Amino acid sequence: MDTRFIGDYQAPGDLLAGRVILVTGAGDGIGKAASLAFARCGATVILVGRTTAKLEAVYDQISAQGWPEAVIQPVDLGGASEEDYQPLAAAIDAEFGRLDGLLHNASELGQRTPIANYHASTWHKVMQVNVNAQFLLTKALLPVLEKSPDASIVLTSSSVGRTGRAFWGAYAVSKFATEGFCQVLAGELAETTNIRVNCLNPGATRTRMRAAAYPAEDPRILKTPEEIMPAYLYLMGPDSCGVNGRSFDAQEALAARQTVAGGLTPKD
Repeated sequence: MDTRFIGDYQAPGDLLAGRVILVTGAGDGIGKAASLAFARCGATVILVGRTTAKLEAVYDQISAQGWPEAVIQPVDLGGASEEDYQPLAAAIDAEFGRLDGLLHNASELGQRTPIANYHASTWHKVMQVNVNAQFLLTKALLPVLEKSPDASIVLTSSSVGRTGRAFWGAYAVSKFATEGFCQVLAGELAETTNIRVNCLNPGATRTRMRAAAYPAEDPRILKTPEEIMPAYLYLMGPDSCGVNGRSFDAQEALAARQTVAGGLTPKD
């Protein structure tokens, strides 16, 4: 039995050398940490987010370290239509000829309130960013992902997207949709492409969203985004080849039941 844990994964320095990876919500929190971690391991990172200034700050950090030059792509996931994603896919194809990784990190929290009091406009906004934009961007990028010999799509899940919790409203429902999207897409791509699709729940992490959800919580007791990066690197790198349609928790010790193509299969 393989007893390695995803949270203990030790990424070699060149894990992602030569790879092209797109990260949504790349300007802050987990998306920023992931972008820096991917770049440190050799990837060219396409930084996608709503706020250009934040993306530029991440770009500058990558550049200052001498890592592969990143690409800035401002996108308002809350307002973008299907047609708005096509130029991005075309530009990636023209510049790189493929896309090796896609991290769907951007999310909207919405309200923490009973369904009876939930604002319809907030519900639609959360679903647009967390579900619809995820679908539209993935659909647009599938042709360039299919050109990679080893592509990984990582979707950001949550514990409230696996077991429903009162007062989490649209956010919880959107994460249930994310889990389902992962399973459907993974099944569709398994036999005909080199693309694997998995969900990753970051767990309680020191981010702005966590602070908004739990304003009375002491952030010092939480893991920082940087501390949970081993799980992201594992799923984005070649060691997770053959791992498909699974749900992981970045902060839990998930014992591998068996080794599949050099990667981990979580214990059922």
